[in-house]
Amino acid sequence: MKIEHFKPGRWRQRLQYRSFEPAPVNHDWHWDDPQINVLLEAANRALGELNAFSLIVPDIDLFIEMHVVKEAQTSSRIEGTQTGIDEAVLPEEQIKPEKRDDWREVRNYIDAVNYAIAELRTLPLSNRLLRQTHAILLRGARGQHKQPGEFRSSQNWIGGSSLADAAFIPPHHEGLADYMGELEAFWHNPAIAVPHLIRIAISHYQFETIHPFLDGNGRIGRLLVPLYLVSHGVLAKPSLYLSDFFERNRGSYYDALTRVRVSGDLVHWVRFFLKGVAETASKGRDTFGKILALRNDVEQRILSLGKRAPNARATLNLLYRRPVVSAADLAQQLGVSAPTAQALLKDLIRLGVLIEITGQMRGRLYEFEAYLDLFVS
Repeated sequence: MKIEHFKPGRWRQRLQYRSFEPAPVNHDWHWDDPQINVLLEAANRALGELNAFSLIVPDIDLFIEMHVVKEAQTSSRIEGTQTGIDEAVLPEEQIKPEKRDDWREVRNYIDAVNYAIAELRTLPLSNRLLRQTHAILLRGARGQHKQPGEFRSSQNWIGGSSLADAAFIPPHHEGLADYMGELEAFWHNPAIAVPHLIRIAISHYQFETIHPFLDGNGRIGRLLVPLYLVSHGVLAKPSLYLSDFFERNRGSYYDALTRVRVSGDLVHWVRFFLKGVAETASKGRDTFGKILALRNDVEQRILSLGKRAPNARATLNLLYRRPVVSAADLAQQLGVSAPTAQALLKDLIRLGVLIEITGQMRGRLYEFEAYLDLFVS
């Protein structure tokens, strides 16, 4: 099917509303629009440059963890949470009680991402994996009573306060198994010649249109992108997350999805998606470059510590995963005494690596500010 000729589906009359029943996507796709070819080439080039860091940088997993934190914070912010990335890396006891619900949603997303990526080592991308990831996403959070880990068994809607004034009503729940089964088949169909970035662009649109869960569809749908790319070997590590691009272009993001459903304008959506991949991959590549420059700078500074340098280097490896630490955490993680941990923190403060962020209060916390700042912008 030509992307330009896409018919997105049909409206089906229910008792008191009409639900949108999407057209299948598990078939070959081609297009005439030359701009898609140009954008696809740029996106693949940027993605390859980003992936190169995963292949050549030692200990790349140290830095991937903060990319996951950034994604969790940004994807959750699209859904209305107010947790900053500086708060997302703090322990729960340091979060104000009135902000802990938002904090838990972000931390659940981090756990969900890490779980899903780990499962991909032994399982293919599947609806089962998405459901299991969804269960973790809603665990103990505001959506915990909305069928966590299960496709919905009732009608949902987008926008408005009820079905009567909804902006969009996804397909009826009776057809969810077929719709999601067809989408899963599309992810793995070897009989069709569709580039991976086109396949996942169409898949993200289809997932969000099906809206298979009662809650968490946006977050799971955005997470589907890196899961697909890692599952198919396009990325060696989960280093591409589009939530930042979607959040900064939120109006355009929702408009592009709506245009497909209303008028079948899949070309506009695919262009928007490919631009997002190219921009996000380039930004991720630049961030990795800045991380390596910072790492080299800090490594040079700690050489002055002589015999204490190995422990300082081990401390840095902890900070790359979680850039806020307490003396007690450091002592436990490194297996050193409390006085040794305190001495390490003092050394790193003196070298300008750490700052104390709790105002000399009990249970002081120390932040790797220059590193955290790379993920704030």
